[in-house]
Amino acid sequence: MKKIIISLFLIASLGISAQQKYDIAAFVWPSYHSDDRAKIFWPEGFGEWQTVMSNEAKFPGHTQPRYPLWGYVNEADPYVMEMQINAAVRHGVNVFIYDWYWYDGMPFLESCLNDGFLQAHNNNEMKFYLMWANHDVNLTWDKRLAGTKNNSVIWKGGVNRQEFEILCKRVINKYFSQPNYYTVDGKPSFMIYEVQTFIDGMGGIEEAKSALDWFRAEVKKAGFKGLDLQLTLREGIERNMTGIAGDNIGTQKEVIEFLQFDGSTHYQYVHFTDIDRDYLEIQEDVVKAWSAIDNEMNIPYYPHVSVGWDNNPRFRMQVGGIVKNNTPENFEKALRDAKAYVDAHPKQAPLITINSWNEWTETSYLQPCTMFGYGYLEAVKNVFK
Repeated sequence: MKKIIISLFLIASLGISAQQKYDIAAFVWPSYHSDDRAKIFWPEGFGEWQTVMSNEAKFPGHTQPRYPLWGYVNEADPYVMEMQINAAVRHGVNVFIYDWYWYDGMPFLESCLNDGFLQAHNNNEMKFYLMWANHDVNLTWDKRLAGTKNNSVIWKGGVNRQEFEILCKRVINKYFSQPNYYTVDGKPSFMIYEVQTFIDGMGGIEEAKSALDWFRAEVKKAGFKGLDLQLTLREGIERNMTGIAGDNIGTQKEVIEFLQFDGSTHYQYVHFTDIDRDYLEIQEDVVKAWSAIDNEMNIPYYPHVSVGWDNNPRFRMQVGGIVKNNTPENFEKALRDAKAYVDAHPKQAPLITINSWNEWTETSYLQPCTMFGYGYLEAVKNVFK
């Protein structure tokens, strides 16, 4: 009896997430806090909550507005993040993938991670890792100008080799060293959002490979077994990619193999299928896409599930492309598809990515809302807890 009691105590002390067989990773859009550089988009000073607050239906039958049940909280506050971590883990979300930004030689929107998550007393209950969101920034984040005839680029997502080395050293020293940083086979995971933008910034495919080889070597120098380099896929796996001079540098598949990525997933259904239809109809094509990728690629594919898509909250005018009928019940069916995929691939990490924890202005979130309550989180719990 004494041994049983001690064992139960040890199990409890490891935290809820230690009991879980699957790594359920939700992308985090870290914009819901004050950031001086972000005031050019959201001048009121509390991030993109400014856009969420002005959300409204654009046409009869539009499933908007949706507002957060937790209110317009500051996600750079560790007490707020303790509450969110607790809710996430209790419902089966045990990994956060932070959208991580670097513009004009410095990080952007880091406070949600640095001051919120990493300062939360219970952050040891879940893992986290970074997706370098290396896309250009235009006016889409600014609701006053989003959708207008203006092609201005505020920040470029591509970086040269010198800047890449600076940001990699920051990532290794500040994040990989955290005890709850997510790893695959002991290697810290790092995801790149736009491979094409990365290649262009480096100056070509050969230069990009050299930079990644350097990154891997630096990770090993820091005492790790290596780097688990992931990417977010775009469209079909055979889609052609072009170099900065306009020459074809091969299909996406060939580029991935040449750069020696270790794993892949998607960020959003909108990136690889027609989303302007019923959710279950979309999901049928998503499962086919998973199978095709699995057959065509030599690296693990981690199945991705999106809650939905409707980015009308970011615009004053109506914009097209809306997922229909993305109820918690239908979302749960998609999660069961992802679980079946992982069960059929026991040799790879049991990782499933979800869009997202809090993409309110794209209407793809797990956080509780005024329309479905805790429904999306309960769907995760029903499948994985």
